[in-house]
Amino acid sequence: VIIDKELEGIVPGYLVNRKQDLTLIPNALQEKNFLTIQTSGHRMKGSGTGYGFVRISEIGRDLEIAAKEQDSGQITRLVDDLATYLESVDIEYEEV
Repeated sequence: VIIDKELEGIVPGYLVNRKQDLTLIPNALQEKNFLTIQTSGHRMKGSGTGYGFVRISEIGRDLEIAAKEQDSGQITRLVDDLATYLESVDIEYEEV
């Protein structure tokens, strides 16, 4: 993923927050707190692309929909997708 060099100082914190979602969302799912999952998905959908992570926005969008539908299986799959993405994403900072 190519990211604007101006974001270099804040991207690591953004990714830490997404890694925290990997705990927050399953805990919310266990409690059947779909509103929390929907809100987390909505935030990811809105913020991912702004930081240069289109895939995070896509996962967020799908999480928001799955939470509205209370689709536990899909939520679990999407959390796995997010974990895989966060583990494998390669970031390059460039002047844009």
